[in-house]
Amino acid sequence: MANYFLDNEDIQFLFKHIDLADLAGVQEDGFARVEEDASGYAPRDAADAVDNYRRVLEIIGEVAGEMIAPNAEQVDREGNTLNDDGTVTLHPLVQKNLDRLNQADMMGFTLPRKYGGLNCPNLIYTMATEIVSRADTSLMNMFGLQGIAETIHAFANDEIKDEVLPRFTRGEVTGAMVLTEPDAGSDLQAVRLRAFQDEQGNWYLNGVKRFITNGCGEILLVLARSEPEISDGRGLSLFIAERSERVKVRHLESKLGIHGSPTCELVFDNTPCRLIGERQRGLITYVMALMNGARVGIAAQSLGVAEAAYRLARTYAHTRQQFGGPIERLPAVAEMVTDMKIEIEAARALTYETSRVCDLENNNLRVLELGPPLEKEEQKRRKQLSRSLKRLNGMLTPMSKYYSSEMCNRAANTAIQVLGGSGYMKDYAAERYLRDARITNIYEGTSQLQVVAAVRGVTSGGLDAWCEEHEKKTYEDLLLDELKSKLIEARQRVAECVQFVKAKGNAYLDLSGRRLVDSALTIIIGHLLLAQGAKCDRKKQVARRFITRELHVLRTNCEEILAGDASPMEEYALLAGPVPAAE
Repeated sequence: MANYFLDNEDIQFLFKHIDLADLAGVQEDGFARVEEDASGYAPRDAADAVDNYRRVLEIIGEVAGEMIAPNAEQVDREGNTLNDDGTVTLHPLVQKNLDRLNQADMMGFTLPRKYGGLNCPNLIYTMATEIVSRADTSLMNMFGLQGIAETIHAFANDEIKDEVLPRFTRGEVTGAMVLTEPDAGSDLQAVRLRAFQDEQGNWYLNGVKRFITNGCGEILLVLARSEPEISDGRGLSLFIAERSERVKVRHLESKLGIHGSPTCELVFDNTPCRLIGERQRGLITYVMALMNGARVGIAAQSLGVAEAAYRLARTYAHTRQQFGGPIERLPAVAEMVTDMKIEIEAARALTYETSRVCDLENNNLRVLELGPPLEKEEQKRRKQLSRSLKRLNGMLTPMSKYYSSEMCNRAANTAIQVLGGSGYMKDYAAERYLRDARITNIYEGTSQLQVVAAVRGVTSGGLDAWCEEHEKKTYEDLLLDELKSKLIEARQRVAECVQFVKAKGNAYLDLSGRRLVDSALTIIIGHLLLAQGAKCDRKKQVARRFITRELHVLRTNCEEILAGDASPMEEYALLAGPVPAAE
């Protein structure tokens, strides 16, 4: 039987070597409230919790391998259906997949058990999201939207939480992040959809939203302008609305890929809704929190499709005979397959580390805001920790989304190259993987926007703070110790670039952002792989190959930054050429 958790040696390795016991202790409040848990499913100790996580991932792995993956090709070909009444009928196999996940109790992954959830850390959810994405990238866009329920749990009042969250965990509803508009894509401050109150204080929504993933879902979190006199993000609030005759799907987008995921244009016509949290904090607080979680989810989705593409390429290179033997013996093919594998493991190390840090931040905030009163010194310590973790996640989250999504596009493209002409045909899934991969570095913020977010952490001390802890590690293995020294040298080189860029101003910082972030990623991932290499001989060679190869790129990036060439900005009209005349 196919199991997409048990057959993945790298996920198994990370599951074993990440300190899940420590994470479980934080997630479960030190197991101090086991007797108070009415569900009867609360783990008794760390070992029990980790065993539960493994069981959950084994179930997800089996559902992914046995049901979701075999359905993916037909779902991709046939898609979903827009009905005349403005509703959407999901493909029968999509609905079957969701029903099976619901039967396995997987639709309340991170919600507390009081609402029927599994109370899993986000790290375990990230692993599950990758597994589902490998089976069918498009299905992740429904399974992976559980962050909507997390946002409701974090910011809504108790009445809304008690009413809505059990429906998520029972699999009765799915959700949608309803943010984008025809004239407000990446610039959410430009949102115009109107929220207004009647004389009794009831809220309603009027307007149009576009490119809404799973916009046909039952629970809609809608960003709307509640303060018409305020034109920027301060005038936006977050609302919860339910699917009804007052909100219709006007159009299903015809897309390059992820055909199993309905992408909708929605029309709100005096749609009843309720306010989430406080007015005017919709974008600044709530949507930013929602999108940060979604970005880690896209990183996991990217890992899934890249893993699927790699496995197809690896198998084909081993079985395809040319020139008297399998093509994997050809150096050019061997290098492509090898680098696919290493880049996937690099992205997985980064994404899982980001998820782990997210769990630490979320749990620390939960203790601060919802736990019993703390002693003065402990409260001070936790507030300092909260600020530190927030800054770190502000850098790692966009880095993970950026690196993983760019990596998965390379992996899917390389898979077609390994398969050659066969990869271009629909006889193999390689072309579907490429089509599905292409959205990952666009939605939830393009790669360029992730760089803008991440580079602020690189230039404001976030990289240095992260590296200082990891540079203290000692390695008995001479190779690992030598590689660590090279990473320390590389950080000094990047620090020189940071000072140069700061002196040149913000425009040059944005121009140099990608090179700075790529350089920082080499250092961060390098340290993560070194730590893995200390536990496994194969991982030691993965670390050597990654660091040796990427340090060459880092040096080139630094040289380009220090050259100070700003011609793409200063000579744009000349270099880009005139705007083409309309045909």
